[in-house]
Amino acid sequence: QVQLSESGGTLVQAGDSLRLSCAVSGLRMINYHMAWFRQPPGKEREFVAASVRPGSSTYYTEAVKGRFTISRDNSKSMVYLQMNGLKPEDRATYYCACSTAALSDIRQLDKYRAWGQGTQVTVSS
Repeated sequence: QVQLSESGGTLVQAGDSLRLSCAVSGLRMINYHMAWFRQPPGKEREFVAASVRPGSSTYYTEAVKGRFTISRDNSKSMVYLQMNGLKPEDRATYYCACSTAALSDIRQLDKYRAWGQGTQVTVSS
């Protein structure tokens, strides 16, 4: 059974840094693209960042480029999202997910087969 469990979300001030973690079990992570999505209050879930299997390259949504960094440790089955320079608009519930989709679909929410329960990030101005 595939399980993903996010942690690290909390209340921070604008400009602060935060690192989210995602523990993965039930699959061999090296075979999967791993991604972070987020869902702001009252809005749809959106792509944030992805790490292409087995960890050779990354993709980011424009809004977080230069501020967020996705990384993975396949040996520990962990995925991370380092978030620097947080802004109030980064407030959301953050989810990690896994996929074997084509690279052209790596930002597509419906291409991800398993999700965690999410971790909430709140950024005060």
